[in-house]
Amino acid sequence: MEQRLKSRLKRTSVKVWLLLIYVVAALVWWFISLERQNKEMYIYQQNHLNTIIIKEKQPVLYATEFRKIYETYRRTTIKYASEGIVFLGLIILGAVLVFRSMRKQIMVQEQQQNFMMAVTHELKTPIAVSKLNLETILKHQLDEQRMRKLILASLDETKRLDFLTNNILISAQIENKGYEVNKEELDFSALLMDRIKEFKNRFLERTINSEVDEGIDLQGDSLLLQILINNLIENALKYSEKNEAITVGLHRNTDYVKLFVSDQGIGIPEEERQKIYSQFYRIGNEATRKKKGTGLGLYLCAKIAQGHNADILMTNNQPKGSTFVVKFID
Repeated sequence: MEQRLKSRLKRTSVKVWLLLIYVVAALVWWFISLERQNKEMYIYQQNHLNTIIIKEKQPVLYATEFRKIYETYRRTTIKYASEGIVFLGLIILGAVLVFRSMRKQIMVQEQQQNFMMAVTHELKTPIAVSKLNLETILKHQLDEQRMRKLILASLDETKRLDFLTNNILISAQIENKGYEVNKEELDFSALLMDRIKEFKNRFLERTINSEVDEGIDLQGDSLLLQILINNLIENALKYSEKNEAITVGLHRNTDYVKLFVSDQGIGIPEEERQKIYSQFYRIGNEATRKKKGTGLGLYLCAKIAQGHNADILMTNNQPKGSTFVVKFID
């Protein structure tokens, strides 16, 4: 995808430059033609002046008329040059804006194509696993323990599918301003512990540490806050090794409630940190591109935080990895 994007941007750049060169060349030719006409008119008026006024007999009158002719020639030249400079500036500005717009459009198209491929893969996997498990149950006489294991696996894949579809639907509704936030007083501590328990049951081999203060209440939309927590924990698990623990915490400070998720993964480069909250954006790092994802998780986190009067920021974890902090202002 990255090579294809570079190729499309290169072709676009060549087209814009060729068009800009052609327009500038036409503008220069226009200026030369007008200046040539202005020069010819100046020479014609000077010759005409020489025929009607004899310089030696009427030097004062001749000098006055000659000065008028020269001033007209000079003002006309300045006018053409000024108009040319203004037009050139507008042309360059327009070319830059057009190039930026085309570049942005190309990048959005590439991100959307990548998103569609990722979503297709993410949707097919849980559907295929659930289908296989159900077919196995139907075709074979399984003992209760084996059947229960397959049902739980199918249920786990269904939850994964529900998580993905929620991300897509909520993202579309938020983008189109079609989602109504239903804020209510809720026990944020209990909500977070419920999410942590869910992930521990799903990822039995992973270590998820919790540092959650009890009894922290919050005005918020329960569904959106669950999506926020899910995405932060999902990312932490996704971008760190299986033998590395992640930590989820919730504390109340004087002026705000702080939710944080820390991992010991590969981290995020400094230059990428302002881009990670963009829709469909995925870090251009080969180590991260190999991971599954749609590019919606952190975009949703930023939008949900914004809707709850909260700030989201990312810092380096020690000795390695990332920490995402969401501060809910009271």
